[in-house]
Amino acid sequence: MPSPVASSPASTPFAGPGRVAVVTGASSGIGAATAERLAADGFDVVLAARRIDRLTALAERIGGRAVQLDVTDATSVEAFAAGLDRVDVLVNNAGGAFDAAPVAEADLDSWQRTFDVNVLGTVRVTKALLPALKASGAGDLVFLGSTAGLISYEGGSSYTAAKHGVHTLAETLRLELVYDPVRVIEIAPGMVKTEEFTLKRTGDQAKADAVYAGVREPLLAEDIADIIAWAVTRPHHVNVDLLVVRPRAQAAQYKVAREE
Repeated sequence: MPSPVASSPASTPFAGPGRVAVVTGASSGIGAATAERLAADGFDVVLAARRIDRLTALAERIGGRAVQLDVTDATSVEAFAAGLDRVDVLVNNAGGAFDAAPVAEADLDSWQRTFDVNVLGTVRVTKALLPALKASGAGDLVFLGSTAGLISYEGGSSYTAAKHGVHTLAETLRLELVYDPVRVIEIAPGMVKTEEFTLKRTGDQAKADAVYAGVREPLLAEDIADIIAWAVTRPHHVNVDLLVVRPRAQAAQYKVAREE
């Protein structure tokens, strides 16, 4: 008699131990939280970012490996990829928003930086590590998207355009890799309160604080890390194509409950 489906290895959670996970932008925020969570789940974590001092401190604490990486520099990406023997999971987290200007006042240098980090940087790292993900026999390619990649809003044009690019990149790769043993997963968070994201965008601490003013329990980096860990430990025949996650207080991009 055939074994019940529930006991089939293919239908059980895909364990972390023995698998190597690369997390870009791992020096702070969602990237740091994700690295910590995956390490706790047994993954061998490679933490990648530009700020090697912060990276090293976190890697030592969680038992990971810190490697300096600038996703906007092709030479840096090539050297990074060459130093990896195995990759089972790639979490493309490096990114950011750097202005809140309307299109009529667009700073093209800011636009270029936004695209270079969020879109081209993601393509560089993905292209470099894709052979290793395929060779693993069960690779996971995770994109940190955003609800900004699904809907536009005033004052966010450079970032929304870039995140729409990341969303399309994930969709395209899912089509192109359908015959390969690689899942393509996109996580699209809404309002997440982290130490740096909004401050980098506004350049002003008071403006950054105002974004979350009165919002009861915005999402935290650890919430997104939990979701990423869940997605990459599903049975490998299960693909979480796109998961949109917002705090309960945010019903939509423009609908946020704020307490007085």
